[in-house]
This record gives sequence, structure tokens and C-alpha cells, in this order.
Amino acid sequence: MAGVRFAAVTAEVSTGTSVKTIVQVVAASNHRILIDRATVTFQGTSTTDAPILVEMLRQSTAGTMSSLTPVKLNSADDETLQVTARHTATAEPTAGDVLESFLVHPQGGKEWLAPFGRAIVVPGGGRLGVRVTAGVSVDCVVSLHGEE
Repeated sequence: MAGVRFAAVTAEVSTGTSVKTIVQVVAASNHRILIDRATVTFQGTSTTDAPILVEMLRQSTAGTMSSLTPVKLNSADDETLQVTARHTATAEPTAGDVLESFLVHPQGGKEWLAPFGRAIVVPGGGRLGVRVTAGVSVDCVVSLHGEE
């Protein structure tokens, strides 16, 4: 680990009304990453819509998604980021262990911060996704912050 901090941030993504992975980060082979912050915000318009299930989970396959380029939080860092990311699943990745789970109102958002020393470890070649299950389709934005 070089201590290079990164962020993988999506543009607005429609949740649809079934399970959908919004973002997935992939650790480079033999190069683990630590995820210590995640934010999910929704752009709902109705106060009576049911909460949306948000899950952070391990995923064992890529599914079908678009490429997303993570960025260094300190642009002066010399190292090249090895982590990659994808967004907006059109075919869902294979789900693994759910590590965090939240119910979030479609007009709100949620920030998750890892307790000190308890970041989520994504082993080399591993994948971590944020997926949502919504009863109504709303736009959302997801940010994952971590270190490699």
C-alpha cells in the first residue's frame, strides 16, 4: 500500500425499480484497497415514497457496466492508481457478502464512514459494489473513497 487516496464518483444514475449496482470498485491483482467512506444521495420528489435499500457488498463478477475512472484525492501523488471502477449495471454482478445495509428515503442520502481502523478491505483482484433496490425510479449519485 502506497497510501494513495482515491475517489470513485458516479454521475446521476437512475435506480430503476429492481436491484441495480450503481458503482463497483475493483482492486488490482495482488494489490488490496481500503474503503473508508461511501455516500449515496437520491433525487426523489415524493415524500410518501418508500425507503430505498442500499447495500455495500462483495461481488465476485463484473456484470455488465460502464467504465468509471477513479481519481486521486491528492493530484500531486506520483503513483499511478491501480484501482478501477465501473458504474450503472445493465446485467448484475454476482452478489457476495453484504457488509453494510441501509434504508434511505428517496429524498435524502446516507454517508457511511468506517470506524477508525475498520475500513473495508478489498483484497487484490476483489470487487466491492454499492447496489440499490428501489420501489420507484429516482436518480442517485454514489461516491466511494478509499486508499490503495
